[in-house]
Amino acid sequence: MTQTMRAVEITTPGGPEVLQVVERPRPEPTHGQVVLRVAYAGVNRPDALQRAGAYDPPPGASDLPGLEASGEVVALGAGVTELSVGDRVCALLPGGGYADYVATPAAHCLPVPESLDMKQAACLPETCFTVFSNVFTRGGLRAGERFLVHGGSSGIGTTAIQLANAFGARVFVTAGSDDKCRACVELGAERAINYRTEDFVQVMQAEGGADLILDMVGGDYIPRNVRALDLDGRLVQIAFLQGPEVKLNFAQMMAKRLTLTGSTLRPQSDLAKARIAQDLREAVWPLIEAGRFAPVMDSEFDLADAAAAHARMESSGHIGKIVLKVA
Repeated sequence: MTQTMRAVEITTPGGPEVLQVVERPRPEPTHGQVVLRVAYAGVNRPDALQRAGAYDPPPGASDLPGLEASGEVVALGAGVTELSVGDRVCALLPGGGYADYVATPAAHCLPVPESLDMKQAACLPETCFTVFSNVFTRGGLRAGERFLVHGGSSGIGTTAIQLANAFGARVFVTAGSDDKCRACVELGAERAINYRTEDFVQVMQAEGGADLILDMVGGDYIPRNVRALDLDGRLVQIAFLQGPEVKLNFAQMMAKRLTLTGSTLRPQSDLAKARIAQDLREAVWPLIEAGRFAPVMDSEFDLADAAAAHARMESSGHIGKIVLKVA
């Protein structure tokens, strides 16, 4: 290994054009960490928020964007016994994925499923950690329940559709075009709602109301979600594309006995993320090997074209995941 590496740096807060390839020192693993030679890095909304100056990395994390990657283990930190040099893994990262090498806790790594290639594997960690912890652990989704996920054609949405369907829930989604709606139905959604031409509140009320809603839109969707939920329904908030501040009548929450909750992934402790990784290994990785779940791929860009990848994501024209080819 060389002592330096290519990396994509946020030169200043701004648009996609502020992403520039630079040379950085190669990271060294600390206790409990491994270093990966990155094959592919996933591109996610939090990367764009960080680039725009709206999402600072947590203390101690790399200032480079990139929260998931696939690659080969090339170095082990003290105390690492569960992985070996040469292992092919995909990993949730504290940051730094847009680079030739990245350091991450060994407990946040999962084996590349035999049925997937490295490009597909790079798309698993961020969405699987987010969906499983929020839909099943926090949201308590059960078989037979009506589940509504907003942004059904996003990386989060396409993952949520497949996993909820695999666990026996009835899946409803919103999406912004007829093509995206068709793609969601093909993945297993029972009903896809084009939010430009239909009201998801009316659709869900006609179905009896949602038992669980996964929302990353926020804004005026929040009071509409409350109206769309059935008695004892749960709303799990994971992002606010339209903002976090809204006027809400909490009497509706009381009358319906609703649970309003949410979470962010990146600031959680290493131990909390390690527990999610173990849940995925036990509950989701067998589904992948059985062919019941696979990431939906939208497009691939070279590492040097990270700006174009961000522009693609922010256009909202994509269906599924966008990746950067590193190695």
